[in-house]
Amino acid sequence: MPKWQSDYTYLAEIADLIAQPIVQKTKAYTHHHHTTRFDHLIQVSYLSYRITKRLNLNHRATARAALLHDLFYYDWRVTKFKSGSHAYIHPRVALRHAEKLTPLSVLEKDIIIKHMWGVTCALPRYRESWVVNIVDSYLAIVEFVTPLREHWHQLTHHTK
Repeated sequence: MPKWQSDYTYLAEIADLIAQPIVQKTKAYTHHHHTTRFDHLIQVSYLSYRITKRLNLNHRATARAALLHDLFYYDWRVTKFKSGSHAYIHPRVALRHAEKLTPLSVLEKDIIIKHMWGVTCALPRYRESWVVNIVDSYLAIVEFVTPLREHWHQLTHHTK
């Protein structure tokens, strides 16, 4: 069982959101080639929650906004936009979806809109936003590289 599933304090913070069909729908979408969007959302949310809790920051808002930061329903490798790149557009799409789901604080909106800083120019305003930005970037790399590393490991050990 993943650690987040037995962390009842964390689950209490996100229970109303995770049960929503709009969040459950993310299980049907591949994200970073090797994981589902739902799994990515949970991992970013849970790790960000743990870090902000340890730092005595607003861990509830962080967990909730991080769970909603990639709430979009298209394949970014296929869908293209005239008004900007996926990196610019998808946080705004996620925010619109999140606002339909639950009331959001200014902090939660900042976390969702600015989680792509570094690829976009939207500089995070709050420490919690920085945490989600860094965790999201870190986990995107891990999610992409880990299966490739495991595949490489299998190839190199079968040739010896």
